[in-house]
Amino acid sequence: MKKRSCIIATLFAAAMLFGTAEPAAAQSSTKNQKKSDSKKTLIVFYSWGGTTQGIARKIQQKLGCDMFEIELVKPYSTDYNTVLDEAQRDQRNQARPAIKNKVADFAKYDTIVLGYPNWWASIPMPIATFLESYDFDGKTVIPFCSNGGGRLGQSVSAITKLVPGASVKNPLSIYYSGGASLDSDLNKWLSKNGF
Repeated sequence: MKKRSCIIATLFAAAMLFGTAEPAAAQSSTKNQKKSDSKKTLIVFYSWGGTTQGIARKIQQKLGCDMFEIELVKPYSTDYNTVLDEAQRDQRNQARPAIKNKVADFAKYDTIVLGYPNWWASIPMPIATFLESYDFDGKTVIPFCSNGGGRLGQSVSAITKLVPGASVKNPLSIYYSGGASLDSDLNKWLSKNGF
């Protein structure tokens, strides 16, 4: 009888051990899945004065994913009035300013969170250069646009035309650097886009 009780106790202890180990493994798998998902997302941004860069960094803190800054071979002027003229000239000419850096292994990313300032009611031409430099077929593009009141302008339709094989989802317009509501605005936007 003692022997039988001992065997039952051992079996019960083993069941308890395996019973508690299984949810931990499932939890670990869920955590790994979240890390894997964030690795499949890339934040790409072009920032002239640093505003869009600041917003991109806040998004990266929330998502924990990779980030890529578009840098030009020949940067625009640092003078505000001059850059307005340069930006308008490039849009008129549909210029494609050369980008000096490249995304390593772009194919591994499923989702591109794309940030830019609103220039003359559309995207800056470096964004066009970037979008035409990679294969976006089957990818998701989620735009965010910093602006001084022009909101998204025609930027989303410009992006959609440049990446017809991608799904362009819920964009976010951010007035200047976003102010006090930026954190909650980003949380709502990211949640709306499935993060």
